[in-house]
Amino acid sequence: MPGVLLDRLGPFPGRIDAELVRRYAAATNDPNEASRSGSAVPPAAVVTQIWEAQEAGFAALVPAPVRSSMAGGVHGQHDILLHRPIAPGEPLQTWVEGFGSRRGGRHNLVTMRYLTHGDDGELIAEQWWTTVLLQAAGDPVGEAPPDHAVDRGAPPSRVGTYDVHADDEMPRRYAEVSGDWSAHHFDVEAARRSGADRTFLHGLCTLALCAQGIVAMVAGGDPERVRRLAVRFAAPTFVGEHVEVHIDDVGDRQYVFEAASAGAVVIRNGFAELRP
Repeated sequence: MPGVLLDRLGPFPGRIDAELVRRYAAATNDPNEASRSGSAVPPAAVVTQIWEAQEAGFAALVPAPVRSSMAGGVHGQHDILLHRPIAPGEPLQTWVEGFGSRRGGRHNLVTMRYLTHGDDGELIAEQWWTTVLLQAAGDPVGEAPPDHAVDRGAPPSRVGTYDVHADDEMPRRYAEVSGDWSAHHFDVEAARRSGADRTFLHGLCTLALCAQGIVAMVAGGDPERVRRLAVRFAAPTFVGEHVEVHIDDVGDRQYVFEAASAGAVVIRNGFAELRP
């Protein structure tokens, strides 16, 4: 898959100001007071800074023969590493680079890395976005995304279950704050072309719901304590359903979680790490 690695685009300027934080909290039904007031940036809200970079990076860094061979694409995995909390309103600069490509059966799994810096050049956040290009061509190249599997030496300890409702308007609200207006979140026929029988949430919106559970149940309600969030998307989260996030403590400020909705597992291999 020549042309993917070592190429970088950017910077894409942005910021997560208090108003965006409030809108993001409202979009995802986040009950956290710090998020709803705009005084603390939720850990998954950094994804609002990469949609423009995602579109530009995919078009420029994934070779045309690979793009033209794909039957479609789905978000496979996402990993967020926050080197420090983001301050509401601080200027941000994001770059996107090709990270690697690997085979997954008949599909091509392409990972892009996003690096978000502050005005002074400090690296604040890294994200790895893996897209499954259905039935696409392409040879393995570069690196696989970071592993977030946990060696469970001792049995995990169940923390509890966080429940949140994905209401009918959530996709529209989330699109307004993220910039992602992909048709399968709003149109049944487009959803069917993506392999679902009805409209479904953005994968990163489902990630936001899981992050709420981590903040509420293990971070003492403090969004800034979350250092890392990583998930594998297993199935769509359908609009109008509840999402149940089952969280286990595996020690050393690390947690694993799985999310289910409408009788299906929608998030597998969820991982969260807190700051000391």
